Amino acid sequence: MSGRAGSRTSADARRVGLIGYGLGGSAFHAPLVAATPGLRLAAVVTRDAGRRAEVERRYDGARLVDDVDALWAMAGELDLVVVTSPNVTHVPYARAALEAGLHVVVDKPFAATADEARAIGALAERMGRLAIPFQNRRWDGDFLTVQRLLRDGALGTVHRFESRFERLRATAKPVWTRPGAAERCEGIVYDIGSHLIDQALHLFGPVTDVYAELARRHPEVVVEDEAFVSLTHANGVRSHLYMSAAAAQPGARFSVWGSRAAYVKHGLDGQEAALRAGNVPAGDDWGAEPREQWGTLGAGSEIHLEPTDHGAYPAFYAGVERAIRGAGPPPVRVADAVAYLEVIEAVHRLASP
Repeated sequence: MSGRAGSRTSADARRVGLIGYGLGGSAFHAPLVAATPGLRLAAVVTRDAGRRAEVERRYDGARLVDDVDALWAMAGELDLVVVTSPNVTHVPYARAALEAGLHVVVDKPFAATADEARAIGALAERMGRLAIPFQNRRWDGDFLTVQRLLRDGALGTVHRFESRFERLRATAKPVWTRPGAAERCEGIVYDIGSHLIDQALHLFGPVTDVYAELARRHPEVVVEDEAFVSLTHANGVRSHLYMSAAAAQPGARFSVWGSRAAYVKHGLDGQEAALRAGNVPAGDDWGAEPREQWGTLGAGSEIHLEPTDHGAYPAFYAGVERAIRGAGPPPVRVADAVAYLEVIEAVHRLASP
């Protein structure tokens, strides 16, 4: 479904300021905010002429501002700020938003360290505001399918979980080639790893052991662009997480092995591609996956196609809106970001590319 993503104009809608209109802002946050009842995209921080033109075309009433200082100056006209700017700015912008009396959503990585994340959480509590990590891939259709199969006991006792997010980049990601990239929280572990580690922890809980291998596959990069992370969870499950920007042929997105059956799924959730194409996240068919992309479930010769649950990225901001109203908990907690950042810190202590 494609079309114009008009902002909500109801008088009681929460007014949202968006910092950044690159891939994250344009393809994820802006359309999801605009599609959420009770939220209104009120301001966007970007200087780029092309991006400003797109905001004007897609989001009626959204004010364009040149920098964050201008956004803080209009804090009294906002309720929530979304931070989707370069990684190194996440913590200072989140802190500034909270100190301005605003709720804040922070894209991944939520912070550089677990201690920084704890500090943001403590500040939010003191200010009586919410700080919410953005973890949209908890609402990937295949991940929702894995959760359903675990709830239903379809796999029996799970002993191994394998998760892969692998792509082939012809050239290195530019921000990974610049001096000081590691200090700016760049690299594939902060990028894709923030999702894969969070998903594993969400499924199977805390870990007792971490093992990691990091590599630089593109000659220009100064941080890792490929990684393998092994987690031993307190409940005995082992998670093997693979992430790469140099994979000629990606492996299965998910492989989950249990005492009764296994679930194997190839291919990536289609919501990102749909959002990048300008589609509006709405309608009963949003997040639906074609039958030919479904995974398989079973054991031995008894294997069948397993329908993929609909992806549901809009659920994140629906949860944000409820949490701001006091009608429910935040969709992702600061404690969840602390947990995945503790693992990321362990990965970088244990291995070097």
